[in-house]
Amino acid sequence: MQKINIRNKKASFEYEFIETFVAGIQLFGTEIKSIRAGKANIGDSFCYFSANELYVKEMHISEYKFGSYYNHEEKRERKLLLNRKELDKLDRKTKESGLTIVPLRIFLNEKGFAKMEIALCRGKKHYDKRESLKQRDHKIEIDRMMKR
Repeated sequence: MQKINIRNKKASFEYEFIETFVAGIQLFGTEIKSIRAGKANIGDSFCYFSANELYVKEMHISEYKFGSYYNHEEKRERKLLLNRKELDKLDRKTKESGLTIVPLRIFLNEKGFAKMEIALCRGKKHYDKRESLKQRDHKIEIDRMMKR
């Protein structure tokens, strides 16, 4: 089976992760086929609560090439599947302390189900972002020195 690992690369630069969760995604048949083909993007997506349920918005899954009139909308809202205890914890934390929920990656588990790794995070300040850039540049420099 082919490894699918669709990442949100901006998330680690923009946010400081506090806690991560793995959630199932409620999908249509053509959506899972597009994900298996690697045709998804979660760069601009975010999670929000509506009626005590967690949804992901702005997640782009391309139309399935062979999907005739059964095809899905590319940017529709999709429900995330978590335990009630986890949902209550996330809801409480986002309301009281100003934290947000951001998708980190989409992957397929051993059974072939699409899962989404989400994180409870706090936005980084400008100086935190500069520090992240310095650490990344420092790591690259050390790797160059080790190669020689």
